[in-house]
Amino acid sequence: MLSPLVAVLKTPDLRKKILYVLGIIVLYRIGATLPSPGVNFREIQSCVDAASAGDSGQIYSLINMFSGGALLQLSVFAIGIMPYITASIIVQLLTVVIPRFEQLRKEGQSGQNKMTQYTRYLTVALALLQSTGIVALAATGNLLPSAGEGCDPTAILRDDSIIGLSIIVLVMTAGACLVMWFGELITERGVGNGMSLLIFVGIAARIPAEGKNILDQRGGLAFGLVCVAIVLILAAVVFIEQGMRRIPVQYAKRMVGRKMYGGSSTYMPIKVNTAGVIPVIFASSLLYIPQLILQMTSQSDTEASEWKVWMQDNLINPSSWFHIVTYFLLIIFFTYFYVAVTFNPEERADDMKRYGGFIPGIRPGRPTAEYLSYVLNRITLPGSLYLGIISILPNLFMDLSSGTGQNIPFGGTALLIIVVVGLDTIKQVNSQLMQRKYEGFLK
Repeated sequence: MLSPLVAVLKTPDLRKKILYVLGIIVLYRIGATLPSPGVNFREIQSCVDAASAGDSGQIYSLINMFSGGALLQLSVFAIGIMPYITASIIVQLLTVVIPRFEQLRKEGQSGQNKMTQYTRYLTVALALLQSTGIVALAATGNLLPSAGEGCDPTAILRDDSIIGLSIIVLVMTAGACLVMWFGELITERGVGNGMSLLIFVGIAARIPAEGKNILDQRGGLAFGLVCVAIVLILAAVVFIEQGMRRIPVQYAKRMVGRKMYGGSSTYMPIKVNTAGVIPVIFASSLLYIPQLILQMTSQSDTEASEWKVWMQDNLINPSSWFHIVTYFLLIIFFTYFYVAVTFNPEERADDMKRYGGFIPGIRPGRPTAEYLSYVLNRITLPGSLYLGIISILPNLFMDLSSGTGQNIPFGGTALLIIVVVGLDTIKQVNSQLMQRKYEGFLK
């Protein structure tokens, strides 16, 4: 069982890469705990403890989860990796809308480098926008609305002048750019996808504290039941994430110059969860808009109007059935939408036809595209249902446990990301190990 780990440690090149990744992760966690200049650390820590003890949700809970709790503490890496994720999704979606981006995607490595540059520029702009909004909420006392005893949300910033707030915004924006650089360094010189690993670390950093909360508030029996549920959910997620539909593809023999190419048989893999975790992020972000609107307008009205009460009870309350059903339907919709944007059956069919490939029993060209579209629609349905069920599990647990919501990191988006990133990293390590074994065998 430990033989792969021993093989990794015995391989000098792979060992250096893993130590390099661990070093960057340590720097990332230091920046996530280091408060920004002008932030009252003691006051914000007491407010965070009071807010986590309450049952009210946070506006930026998704970003806070990805940053490992650094957002609500207003640390240097408070924004985390979310601006880069949002920018990458936007650029990927724009390839369908803007012909220039689609042309760059088809140009190979040079076009990919250009799109990466656009993604970086957009990341800086989004980081500046998000940090400005978060600092504005902190200055008005709306970042941590669940104020408890000994907590003053308006005192978490020592200096609320324009210069003081601008310094915090610039520090958070620079921190987001530094996190983006860390992720690119891990991808280029380390093992695994850097951005995904940083998200993994941010989520995993919160699990011990949340587990302790469950143990303290619910007792050992509830904690044991939660651990058993985690193991069962992990097994189900790994099973479905590994599931795919393999479409057989054969390539005809063809002459190129004096050499014969083709004549091989392979398959086209279509995963059950083709969209990954992107639909969950889309749906979660869309459901945070009503809470953001309500929080922004709470200072202007002295009395809560009917529409605010309805939004609070139905859209914002994560344990309400209206919120759960809406969340589930949005995930299904965005799954179909994202798969339709990223997987083009006509383009795949044209590529197969260009290189002499065909699906047995299906004519090349338009019939192949129609067959791929049919298979994709059939396999997307269970994938979307799987994403929806996994994502609403924490909400169901909130409803069963009187809305405490202390077990969010143990299910839903967090658990899905942990499994997907873990599987992808293990596959990359195994592929590098096999590559080095093959080199030694050939020598």
